[in-house]
Amino acid sequence: MSRWKLALIVVALLVAGLVGWRIFHSGAAPAGAGRRGAGGEADGPVPVTVVAAATRDVPVYLTALGTVQALNTVTVNAQVGGQLDALHFAEGQEVKQGDLLAEIDPRTLQAALDQAAAKKKQDAAQLSASQSTLARYEELIKKNFVSAQDLENQRQTVRQQQALIAADDAAIASARTQLGYTRITAPITGIAGIRQVDVGNLVQANASTLVVLTQVHPINVIFTLPEQSLDGVRTAQGTASGGLEVAALDRTDAHVLATGALKVIDNQIDTTTGTFKLKSEFGNADNALWPGQFVNVRVRLRTVAGGLVVPATAVQRGPEGNYVYALQADATVAMKPVVTAGDAGDDGVLVSSGIAAGDKVVTEGQFRLNPGSKVQALAPGETPAPPSAEELAKMKDKGAPQQGQRRGGGRRGGG
Repeated sequence: MSRWKLALIVVALLVAGLVGWRIFHSGAAPAGAGRRGAGGEADGPVPVTVVAAATRDVPVYLTALGTVQALNTVTVNAQVGGQLDALHFAEGQEVKQGDLLAEIDPRTLQAALDQAAAKKKQDAAQLSASQSTLARYEELIKKNFVSAQDLENQRQTVRQQQALIAADDAAIASARTQLGYTRITAPITGIAGIRQVDVGNLVQANASTLVVLTQVHPINVIFTLPEQSLDGVRTAQGTASGGLEVAALDRTDAHVLATGALKVIDNQIDTTTGTFKLKSEFGNADNALWPGQFVNVRVRLRTVAGGLVVPATAVQRGPEGNYVYALQADATVAMKPVVTAGDAGDDGVLVSSGIAAGDKVVTEGQFRLNPGSKVQALAPGETPAPPSAEELAKMKDKGAPQQGQRRGGGRRGGG
C-alpha cells in the first residue's frame, strides 16, 4: 500500500472519531438539562401543593360492596288447571296485595261446585225423611208397635245421613275453594315482572308460573364485612336506636342513592372468607334501588369529635406503613409516619397519630420528593406539572404509586 493511501485512511479515522465525540457530548448535555428541567432540586425547589391538617367532627364509616335484594319475592303459579282466560296486569306495573292478576276458565270447577251442592240437597232430603221416621218410631214404641231394635236402627240411619250432610258441606267448601283459585290475586304488593304465559294457553296446577312479583317498598341491601369489624358493629348497633345508619351509594361513590338502617347481623362468620353478612333496610320510595343492583355501602359507626383530617391524596403507603410529607419551617419536607383511623368523607382521611392540627402536608407532587427535599408551596388552585415519562418509568421500577392514585386512607380506608 502506498503512503498516500495510508495517510488518507488515518485522516478518515481521525475525522470519524472527532464527529463521534461531538455527537456524544452534544446529546448528553440536553439529556441532563431535561432531567434538571423536570422540576428536580438541580433547578431549585420542587413545586408541590400543600394543605393544612384540620380538626372537625368526623363520622367513622365502614364500607363494603352490597347487593340489593327485594324484601319479598313471590312466584305466582296457577293452583288449578285450565285455559287461561285473561290477564289483568301489565309487565312492570306495581300491583297491590289482593289485586286480580289473572282468570282461568271456571266452568268445570263451577260444575263441580254445583254438583256438590246438589248432592247436599239430596242427602238433606233423605235425612229429613229419616228424621220423620225416627219421630214416628219414638211414638210407636210407647205402644209396643215397634221393637227397640227397630228404633235403634232408625237412629243409626239418621246419624249416618247427618254425617253425609257434613261430608257434603266439606265437599262444597273444597269445590268453592278450587273455583276461587280460577281468580288469581296478588299475594303481596310489588312490581310485576315479565309474564311467563299468554292468554289462551292451558295451565297446570302448581306447575305453570304466570309472573314473579318483587316487593321493593321497603327493600334490603345485603353486604359483608371482615370479621375484625364484628365487635365494633355489634357495640354500635346496641347503642343506636332504630339501627345504625346505612347509606347506599352508586358504583363511583359519587352519589348517595338512599339512606336506611342496619336491621340484621348474621348469626355466623363464613370460615372460608372470614366475613359475616349484614342486612339493611331502605324505604326506597323513589325506586332508586332495584333488586339485583350492586351498590357501595357505607355504615356509620360513630362520630369522632374534633378528629384530625387530611386529604386522602396526602397519605402515601410505604414498606413500613402509611406516611405523609410534612412541610417544615425551612421549606423542606419531612417524611412522617401516620396512623389512619378510617374514611372521613369528602375524600378525607381521619388521622389518629403522627401529625398535629395545622401541620401542612403535601397533597400533590410527592413523586419528586425525598426526605429533606426543598419545596415551593404553590398558590391555591395551582398544581405541579405531571410526571414525565422518565419519572413514571422510575416510579414503576420502584413500585411507587403513580400521581393521582390513592396511596392508602381512601374511601375504603375505614373498611
